[in-house]
Amino acid sequence: MNGPHDLGGQMGFGPVAPETDEPVFHADWERRALGITLATGAFGAWNIDESRHARESLHPATYYSASYYEIWIRALETLLERHGFVSPDELAAGHRIWPGVKPKRVLHASDVAAVLARGGPCNREVEAAPKFGAGDRVRTINEHPQGHTRLPRYARGKTGVIEAVREGFVFPDTNAHGKGEAPQHVYTVSFDGRELWGQGGDPALTVSIDAWESYLEPA
Repeated sequence: MNGPHDLGGQMGFGPVAPETDEPVFHADWERRALGITLATGAFGAWNIDESRHARESLHPATYYSASYYEIWIRALETLLERHGFVSPDELAAGHRIWPGVKPKRVLHASDVAAVLARGGPCNREVEAAPKFGAGDRVRTINEHPQGHTRLPRYARGKTGVIEAVREGFVFPDTNAHGKGEAPQHVYTVSFDGRELWGQGGDPALTVSIDAWESYLEPA
């Protein structure tokens, strides 16, 4: 979707200004926000793609005025309500009122280190052979879906070159909406600056993205 999160090439937001010696957390509530997000993610009610879609579906006024972990918490409210763990009146009250849905799993403190070390691998076997190979010229599709996609808006309808063929991975566009993992081959595709940004772009600039196979067609 063309949500507020898709900022590549957008004007008016100023330069990227990394914070020198930035701490992991700026406040204790951010630490708690991360913990709550991990704990509720372990419930097994949603996947990482649905959680990303919840964040990018926030109203632009909310998204742009929120900090990183505020975005996480706002989206988490949506997910918890959607899957029956909390109700709107509980969110308004700030405490439990109803029993709610029982989670499939509960993340215990003693298991956190192992769970974080294991991560959530999304690589999958794909039976079909890759359609493209390194060095092939390809064009990205020019579509603007209402649902989740990992193809950035600035790279749609652009011609690039396959740098590398990667493994098969879960397809986010279907996985975010409960339509199955539908794994596809993923490719690293390189674009030059003028292809992405027009004649005023830096011809020496290259940008690489990882693109699922259905995002690409032969150039």
